[in-house]
Amino acid sequence: IFIMPEPTPGSEPSWFGSLLTVRDKTEISRDKVVAHLEENGIQTRMLFAGNLLRHPCFDKMRSSGPGFRVAADLNNTDTLMNNTFWLGVYPGMTADMTDFILEQVKKIAG
Repeated sequence: IFIMPEPTPGSEPSWFGSLLTVRDKTEISRDKVVAHLEENGIQTRMLFAGNLLRHPCFDKMRSSGPGFRVAADLNNTDTLMNNTFWLGVYPGMTADMTDFILEQVKKIAG
């Protein structure tokens, strides 16, 4: 049910978090996944961006006419804004900790 990040070919990223996106048309929402994880002591964070045109700083521009240009549809940015969250990671995580996180993700994902 998730879209998972993939490293660029030839890269060796140092992940500081796992970015998870709940696929459209699944039976579960991001909010339900996040609530389950948080209830089980697993902290999450929302993605801080997405479709920036929906940010309140654009309210005046939207209401007074187009003060900006949109070059293409923004479906992907809307998906990120509505369906994506972070699971943090750090070098001190033990195998038991990561197993617990995976167990909880599997439990809520079905």
